[in-house]
Amino acid sequence: MTTPASTTTPTAELSAVGVSIWLDDLSRELLNSGALQKLIDEKNVVGVTTNPTIFASALAKGEAYDEQVRELAAAGVGVTDAVFEITTSDVAHGSKVFRPIYDSTDGFDGRVSIEVEPGLAHDTEGTIAAAKALWAKVDQPNAMIKIPGTKAGLPAITEVIGSGISVNVTLIFGLERYLEVVDAYLAGLEKAQAAGIDLSTIHSVASFFVSRVDTEIDKRLDAVGTEEAKAHKSKSGIANARVAYRAFQTVFAEERATALLAAGANKQRPLWASTGVKDPSLPDTLYVTELAVADTVNTMPGKTLEATFDHGVIEGDQVTNHYADADAVLEALPGFGIDLAEVTELLEKEGVEKFIVSWNELLDTVKNALEGAK
Repeated sequence: MTTPASTTTPTAELSAVGVSIWLDDLSRELLNSGALQKLIDEKNVVGVTTNPTIFASALAKGEAYDEQVRELAAAGVGVTDAVFEITTSDVAHGSKVFRPIYDSTDGFDGRVSIEVEPGLAHDTEGTIAAAKALWAKVDQPNAMIKIPGTKAGLPAITEVIGSGISVNVTLIFGLERYLEVVDAYLAGLEKAQAAGIDLSTIHSVASFFVSRVDTEIDKRLDAVGTEEAKAHKSKSGIANARVAYRAFQTVFAEERATALLAAGANKQRPLWASTGVKDPSLPDTLYVTELAVADTVNTMPGKTLEATFDHGVIEGDQVTNHYADADAVLEALPGFGIDLAEVTELLEKEGVEKFIVSWNELLDTVKNALEGAK
C-alpha cells in the first residue's frame, strides 16, 4: 500500500490501519474537472467503484457526455452499444488516472471497477462473455470487472478469474454465499495456475454489503416493537461484516489458499460496500469507523468520504477484537423472529432488481440523449 503523506487526517489514519479507500462514484465531470485527482491527492482515495445507478446519475446531469453522444448518434450506434462505449470510456480514463497508484502498489490498489449488465445476474455464460468483453474494451490492467455473487455468478467468477481477469464480486450479503464466493475465487486461481498464468497479476475483492442489512433487519425489529428489539437496531450489518472478516482470515490461512499464495496469488480482500448510512439518527461515519481493519477496502459514496475526512474518529482495528460481540448480535436475531439467511436472500434478490431498474434508467437516458443529438 502507499504510505500516506500525512497521518494527520482521518482518511490518512484509516489508510494507515490497512483500509484502502475507494470512491463509490465516477463521472466524466469528476474526471475532467480534476476533482477525482484532488481526492487522490488530499483524501487518500486509491480506487473507484461504479455501478448502473452511478452511471445513470452521471449521464442525467450536466453536459460532459454531449460530445460523445453526438458522435455516437451520428454513427448510428444503438442504445446498448452506446452505453457500452460511454461507460467503458469513463472506466478507461479513470484507470489511467489511477495507474500511478496501481504501479506503486504492485496492483494492490489503483483499481476502477465496472459491472456486467445486471440483467445477466442469473446467466452464467452471458456474464462470462460480458466480463471478457468489458475487460478487452477497457484494456487497462488496473480495471476490475464486477460480477454479482449470485448462484449463477459463482461459476462465472471461476471462469473469469481463470482467464487472468481481475474481479470485484458484488452483491454479497450473507456468510454462506461469501464462503462460496471465496471458493469460486480459489478455483479460478487454480484454473489460471494450470493455464500457466502469472497468479500475481490477478486481484479480486469480495463486496460485502453492510447498511442494507441494517435497513431490512431494523424494519423488522421496529415491527417487533419491544424495547429489547429496539436496543438491537443498527448492529446486525456490522456484526455480519465482522463475521465475514473472521471467515476471510480462516480461509486464507488454510492449506488450499496458502499453497496458492505461496505460488504468487493474492488474497481476495473483503470490501465493505453500501457504507453510506441510511438512518439519519446514526453517526454518518458508522460503517467506516466500526469496520476499520487491515486487508480491507471501504468503498464510500462522496458524502461518506467527506464526513470521514472531516470528523471520522479512527481508533485502529475495530473488527478482530469484536468477534464475540458480533456472534451475540446475530445469535439474538431468531429470538425476535428474524431469519438472517432469509434476510440476506431477499437482499440479494432486491439488489439485482434495483440494479436492473437503474440499468433501464441508464438505457432510457442514453436513448433520449441519442435522439436529441440527431
